[in-house]
Amino acid sequence: MDELLKSGHVHVVDADLESYFDTIPKGRLLALVAGKIADRRILSLVQAFLEQGVLDGTDEWVPERGTPQGAVISPLLSNIYLDPLDHLVAGQGFEMVRYADDFVVLCRTPGDAAAALAVVQEWTARAGLTLHPDKTRLVDARTDGFDFLGYRFQAGQRWPRKKSLAKFKDTVRAKTRRTGGRSLSEVITDLNPTLRGWFEYFKHSHRWTFGTLDGWIRRRLRSLLRRQQKREGVARANGADQTRWPNAFFDGHGLFSLQKAYVAACQSS
Repeated sequence: MDELLKSGHVHVVDADLESYFDTIPKGRLLALVAGKIADRRILSLVQAFLEQGVLDGTDEWVPERGTPQGAVISPLLSNIYLDPLDHLVAGQGFEMVRYADDFVVLCRTPGDAAAALAVVQEWTARAGLTLHPDKTRLVDARTDGFDFLGYRFQAGQRWPRKKSLAKFKDTVRAKTRRTGGRSLSEVITDLNPTLRGWFEYFKHSHRWTFGTLDGWIRRRLRSLLRRQQKREGVARANGADQTRWPNAFFDGHGLFSLQKAYVAACQSS
């Protein structure tokens, strides 16, 4: 993705398949699976999987379209159904990046992007799928930007998208509640796996991301400590918290640092 954007493929078809997993035509999907798998036992299992009922209270029915969301085989089936689109777009000379039902097409000119969108629109209509009319759009990544797989791509930079950042902060808030009654060591032990996991996915973000978040996390922990020691809330404003509990204090307690992890990753690469 980065290489394509840096090479001038900045005109992007930001596509969104509306209710994709719920709308895949089962008959066409089974035909595609049969074209790849000859074992009838496997085909029977796939068919049985697609025909399982849905229970809502006391009501049960079998959906005519779609694959069960959250099931382990659904991503594989969704990839099989969209595989012809991959080949079609590539055959037209366009660059598409896709993960399951999320995909973008990157082009060099606005005209190419419009042509690529037309190809996608024609194929999805024939395939029994629907492009979301509001969320599918043509984007100039140099100005407008677009979201893809949790990242925000804009002006040659990559950031965590707003929803990804909000979800991360909500998780940290839940683990650093001032009323939890846990020691700082317990909080950090609980928090660190979340920080490591988040960093591993978002470590390709702009470098400013990590120091800013580190500072916010430490402020959460200082607030927790202040509450535990029954100190007044004004301490944060006059800088007493940073004097009492400097950054090195949290390093000594083993707090995972996003900024230090980013620097280490850059050095190793």
